[in-house]
Amino acid sequence: MFDAKLALARAVRAASRRTGRGGTTAPGRLLLRVQPDAIERLGRRLDDGAVCLSATNGKTTTASMLAAILERAGETVVHNRAGSNMHWGIATALLDAGRERGELGLFEVDEAWLPQVARQLDPRALVLCNLFRDQLDRYGELEAIADRWAELVAERDGRSQFVLNADDPLVADLGRERSGVTYFGVEDDSLALPELQHAADSKHCRNCGHAYEYEAVYLGHIGRYLCPNCGRRRPDAHLAAEHVRLNGMNGSEIDVRAPSGRTTIKLPLPGLYNVYNAMAAAAAGLTLGASLEQVRAGLEGMSAVFGRVERIPIEGRLVSILLVKNPAGANEVLRTLTLEDGQVDLWLALNDKIADGRDVSWIWDADFELLRGRVRRATCSGTRAEEMALRLKYAGIDAQVEVDRNLGRSLDAAVRDRDGGAPLFALPTYTALLELRDLLAERGLAGRWSE
Repeated sequence: MFDAKLALARAVRAASRRTGRGGTTAPGRLLLRVQPDAIERLGRRLDDGAVCLSATNGKTTTASMLAAILERAGETVVHNRAGSNMHWGIATALLDAGRERGELGLFEVDEAWLPQVARQLDPRALVLCNLFRDQLDRYGELEAIADRWAELVAERDGRSQFVLNADDPLVADLGRERSGVTYFGVEDDSLALPELQHAADSKHCRNCGHAYEYEAVYLGHIGRYLCPNCGRRRPDAHLAAEHVRLNGMNGSEIDVRAPSGRTTIKLPLPGLYNVYNAMAAAAAGLTLGASLEQVRAGLEGMSAVFGRVERIPIEGRLVSILLVKNPAGANEVLRTLTLEDGQVDLWLALNDKIADGRDVSWIWDADFELLRGRVRRATCSGTRAEEMALRLKYAGIDAQVEVDRNLGRSLDAAVRDRDGGAPLFALPTYTALLELRDLLAERGLAGRWSE
């Protein structure tokens, strides 16, 4: 009976892909409706067990990095590569589990869905990278997610290995007094910001409530911190980026210290946020048995995930696509753009659909002021295009700003206006990114989301 239900879900997946709908959601929804314990049952077919990876920012990129490392190490990876990370996306990814020997499941999981999915999969490892304020109308306060994660880690103590970000206080606290913990972080103060950003979230010690003091702030609330009241401080990192050279959109070079030695990684993806993604993937890869050389080769050989700094030529113009969805992530994208020489052109698509979060007030916490004097032309699109244009005005961005809610038409206008040779960067929110993907697929410029 279960095999018949699997066959039905696979048929739905095939039909969905033929019609260009991707096939990452509907098959899993159907399977879970007719077989609620499908994730647990299919997870048992994975000979090498499962790994669950979660974060507010960087889940898809980090999972892709880790998959590249594990494949270098000889693993056959079952992975929700398209980034469908709710429980139905996990179910869809598991449809083919058990077809080959020695499979390892690697699943990017939504922050809110992580406890439920992990309890069904019995993962050998949990990779937890960061927690930022995101979609408050859906998730509630940040501490609520942290509390659910803490309950899960307590349940899994002694049963799973934990790979945790030492530099994020909320995540680092999960591993205190736990066994099987590997911490990763950054230890290069040349990257430190002068002070906590306005968008910083976790500023107070969860142990005693006192405000943290920071010796170095790298990204949002992430850095080297201590509580002057109870003495809680950043734990020592087992794997660290000791020296980082950010080369704008060309990527970065990272000098890495690991328990098994040292190496330099030439990462093809830009930005400090991708350095953190790489350190999470490296720490997880080493924990799961990859060698340091396999880690280096996997990271250096990977390509961008769609919308995460992928570059696509459109009508002869190269467009760099960078997802923005909350203040901390947007700030790192903006910080990366400041490393570009000369001025840039922007296409910004701000949506307020359910998957984005209805509340778009987060754009006022993102530091668009960083681009003051650096923008030649900006095109604002999406369901909240006018508010995006208003935000640029208040940021003091003295540039030609056009507003058009129609994504296709506005993108075409942005691409055509190439006077001055400024590079074009597309900054969509999540559902706008999906719409952009469909648009480019229809034009034959990119594959469908599930491809």
